Formats: sequence, C-alpha cells, structure tokens
Amino acid sequence: MAKKKLKVVIDCETAPCDRTVEEVTPINMLAYDIGWVIVDREGNVYAERSFVNADVFLDEKELMQSAYYANKIPEYWEDIKAGRRTLTSFYNIVRLFQNDIKTYEIEQVFAHNMRFDYGALNNTQRWLTKSKYRYFFPKNVEICDTLKLAKQLIATMPTYKRYCEENGYMTKHKTPQVRLTAEIIYRFISGDECFEEEHKGLDDCMIEKEILAYCYRKHKKMEPRLWAD
Repeated sequence: MAKKKLKVVIDCETAPCDRTVEEVTPINMLAYDIGWVIVDREGNVYAERSFVNADVFLDEKELMQSAYYANKIPEYWEDIKAGRRTLTSFYNIVRLFQNDIKTYEIEQVFAHNMRFDYGALNNTQRWLTKSKYRYFFPKNVEICDTLKLAKQLIATMPTYKRYCEENGYMTKHKTPQVRLTAEIIYRFISGDECFEEEHKGLDDCMIEKEILAYCYRKHKKMEPRLWAD
C-alpha cells in the first residue's frame, strides 16, 4: 500500500510594521500568530501546531495595537495560559516548522490566499533577522493555494454561484463575481450559514484544510501551485 502524501495547511495573523500605510500588503506585515496542520487529502489531521510569535506579540506591543484583530489580544493570553497556544520566538517557530516538513516528508504547503501568508512570513523573517535570513519556507516544498483551487473548482459550480447570489456573497464589480473567502466557502461546504471565521492561525487552518479536502473530492484536474500556470 502506497504511503500517504501528507500536506501542510498554514495560516498567520499579522500586524503592520509601518502603521502609516493604510493598504494591507504582505510586505508591510509581521506575523504574530502562526498555526499549521499536517493533513492528508481527505482532511484527516496528523498534527497541529499553534504558536504566538513573542518577537512581535511581546517585543512590538505598540505595533500590536494596530493589528486588525488587536481586540483578540486578551484571548491570546487566555489561550497561552491554558496551554492552547505556545508563546515562543520566531526562530523556534521556523525551526519547528522545518522539522515538521522533514519529519512528515511534506512536499506541498497550502494556505488560502497564499500570496499573503507567503509574503507576510517572509517579511517577518527578514524584518526580525535584518535580512540575514530571507525565507520562511524551505526550498524543497511547493507553495500552493486553496484560493487558486477554489477559483478552478468551486467558482465554476452553478450551485455555488446560486448560493452566493441568494446570500449576497457577490462582488461589487460591474459584472458581479462570486466571492471566495475561506469563510464563505466553508459556509457553503458545511451548510452552516452562521459560521464565522475565527481569524486565528490554527483555527483558520481547520476550515482551510476542509476546503482543500473538498477540492480533492471533486476528482478533477487541478493546479494548486501558486506560481504555476
């Protein structure tokens, strides 16, 4: 029996390193909450990690006040005290991530809107090390995006388009398009219209891995790699 190829789904929450920049861009973001799960293509979880980056969360308290979800800071302290999240240095987070990549023989890392997570995690690495180290992700993994898969496999479904039209989940373009946020897609695939995304690293990974599993269940040709055509 062939060994299952496991994958990583990762998510981070960020604060801006330059608070005067209004546009939310990954090159201006520092990751303070980083979570990931090791999963198979059916969505079964083999390991889960949840870290709070002390180098930002503690050492950059002023910047943390500008985080989009700064109101959740007390919740993080509760989770840390309860052992649900681990407060540690970014160096340790990178080391543990790379160790999981090696231990579970990971070839693909996914995120929903990976362009943001990839850019923000790399920016955090460069900012904290003064560019001595520039990349969060190991060179030997494929950088993949569930948003790209959603555009290929979910956005084209008549049932999803009808769902978005009926629930007001269309863009405001001249020709409205279906919205493909992780929250909306998860509401669709779970049937839970009351679901609200937590906007915390590990918590959001749990819905993004369900989106990934849903796409695999389609058994259709797909291209998950972020920079592949």
